[in-house]
Amino acid sequence: MTLPFSLLDLAPVPDGVSTADALRNTLDLARHVDDLGYTRYWLAEHHNMPGIASSATAVMIGQVAAVTKTMRIGSGGIMLPNHAPLMVAEAFGTLASLYPNRIDLGLGRAPGTDGLTMRALRRNMGRQDTFVEDVQELIGYFTGAPGASVRAIPGRGTDVAVWMLGSSLYGAELAAMLGLPYAFASHFAPDALDMALAVYRQKFRPSAQLKQPHFVLAMNCFAADSDDEAAFLRTSQIQAFANLRSGRPGKLPKPGVEAVAKIAPAFRENAEAALSVSAVGARDRLRADFDRLIDRYQPDELILSGPIWDHAARKRSFEIAAEVLS
Repeated sequence: MTLPFSLLDLAPVPDGVSTADALRNTLDLARHVDDLGYTRYWLAEHHNMPGIASSATAVMIGQVAAVTKTMRIGSGGIMLPNHAPLMVAEAFGTLASLYPNRIDLGLGRAPGTDGLTMRALRRNMGRQDTFVEDVQELIGYFTGAPGASVRAIPGRGTDVAVWMLGSSLYGAELAAMLGLPYAFASHFAPDALDMALAVYRQKFRPSAQLKQPHFVLAMNCFAADSDDEAAFLRTSQIQAFANLRSGRPGKLPKPGVEAVAKIAPAFRENAEAALSVSAVGARDRLRADFDRLIDRYQPDELILSGPIWDHAARKRSFEIAAEVLS
């Protein structure tokens, strides 16, 4: 059986491209990959990031669902500390009412932004961590506890699939405790991947939603018709990540080997390590990278991320990846 594969999109804003065009590129990419065998198309919530246009995640999910036919569309993820659980349930209940059996709700614990922006979001400014209670409250709005005084309308009784996301043992333990599918952010934070995966599989408790563990490996993918071209396309991501870690977030830079060479060695090495869970190359090299990661982690599904400066090259990259994975 072919391993299911999916796509994670942050609606990247390339240098020289407007935010409006970046959002239109997301819709075009979604239409393009809808018939290529991708299982789901997820968008991620980030705030105050010049190079990411998916901050209004639920809005974009609705737009993507409207222009696609077969893929499941969802969040990878919604950062729950930024939102009231009831409002998330209503938003995704609305989406599920409009697009039945196609909506995923991936939940994250991080704010997806900096401290000042978190204050501007005006959520959970105290020290108390209520994430577990918020997740349970949110799920309760979908299941519709009998006699509940507060109900999510739309939301109650809808078929929203809830996922847990994470880059540490915390998310793995919570996903296992609640019996939820689990996606690990190994595309940018792979350090705890092995331990988190072991915890999730060992501690998993079956639930009404899921009878056995379902683990999704997030990875970067840069595919082209030659290994050199694929490696060249990836230089945009290396630059963007190094800029972020050095406190200078911006739009997705144009690719350039010379630009990467100018990055301070410590930041360049940090970027290479953080982005190491990747498949980069033409078909043969790409297949070898996929096989290596699948053999090591035995995922139930892959989700691919690939911020590429040129939109046509990005579409082609996900097309080649689908050919290899199919």
